[in-house]
Amino acid sequence: MGSEEEQKPVIIRFPPYLFPGSDTLGTLRAICATGYDYSWFILDQSIIAREFALSGSEQNPDLTSKSIWELLKNRFFSTKGTVNVQLFQENGKDFVVRDTLKELVAGMNELAKERNGPVLDYDKIKEVVDARDDQFNNAYSKDAQAMLIHNARSYWIDKRSRVATPHKLLDPAHGPLIAVRLNLLSRKTLGGLETNLSSNVMRKDMTPFPGLYAAGEVAGFGGGGVHGYNSLEGTFLGGCIFSGRAAGRAVADELAEVVKE
Repeated sequence: MGSEEEQKPVIIRFPPYLFPGSDTLGTLRAICATGYDYSWFILDQSIIAREFALSGSEQNPDLTSKSIWELLKNRFFSTKGTVNVQLFQENGKDFVVRDTLKELVAGMNELAKERNGPVLDYDKIKEVVDARDDQFNNAYSKDAQAMLIHNARSYWIDKRSRVATPHKLLDPAHGPLIAVRLNLLSRKTLGGLETNLSSNVMRKDMTPFPGLYAAGEVAGFGGGGVHGYNSLEGTFLGGCIFSGRAAGRAVADELAEVVKE
């Protein structure tokens, strides 16, 4: 969201092609075009309990402990989410939790002051939230977000554990309201060793480094390679296998030449 006074673009609700899991780079460009390095995620207690996930094994002890009971308790029956999600909600400096939308926007604006962020207009936020909530008056809405929610719940496991029941954000039964400031950051480098088609690491002068091969994400395919510039993280296994195969065959060929000599 940007400041109208500074003539920067204002994004109130992301269009469908910028929804999470759609076009991450496009979303990044849209946020950066505002002149700010963060966006806001507005949700409620029912949504955060089911749909808010933290990355990393240390943030998901119910999975890493391999406890069926903990898994069922946290993912299927909890109305508050996992313990670590609750701790973020209670103590995270980028989390705002309030009972009403007016109070929520006021809390968001308090956080915005810390970073010289734009002042959010309550009436505009309310208009967008009302428009979104109106799409849940029936199960046949053609709103893209509503359709994504209904589609995600067509798989019974996700319906029971990962996707909240469709509802209106301003329904007090699903409160309190929550706003999360989502900051832009670089999470990984996606490789750092330049290789040729045999996975042989290249020197600065672009000549092969004898006997040195790279396979997997370190080979740099994550930022391009077999899946192109817009590759998704869940597709990296294919690149790992492909580069590992290339490296293995090249090493075998090189050893065969040594044996011949």
